[in-house]
Amino acid sequence: MAESSSISRGVQIGPGLRLSGAALRFRFARSSGPGGQNVNKLNTKAMLQVDLARLSESIGPAALGRMRRMAARQLTASHLVITSDEHRSQLANRRACLDKLRAIVARARHRPRPRKATRPGAASVERRLQSKQHRGRIKKLRRRASAEE
Repeated sequence: MAESSSISRGVQIGPGLRLSGAALRFRFARSSGPGGQNVNKLNTKAMLQVDLARLSESIGPAALGRMRRMAARQLTASHLVITSDEHRSQLANRRACLDKLRAIVARARHRPRPRKATRPGAASVERRLQSKQHRGRIKKLRRRASAEE
């Protein structure tokens, strides 16, 4: 199987980013859902465990921190666990796991732009105050009308 030999050499997880094969471990289990006898007999669900210490060497501590926040439900103490059982073949699910890993790493490597604190403009403050005064006048007119009745 060509796929397993390529994993032992490592996996390209981003532009200029390669993760060693020792950091990845695949396990397989029976898939759930429809699929007939295929589901009952074959272990097609792929579970990828990625060693966080080795991943940190590749993507850096800042990106790893962002990834921990984004993928918190998929984390154990020392591994990121990614599963796929969308496809009927083990190979396709293995590739889907690697694609999910690449997407998570790409999102984690993107450094968000810091938010600039801004203040409302003078015209918008004026409009807000005018609107409040207008609502207050309407309510005052209602009180006068109900007091006369």
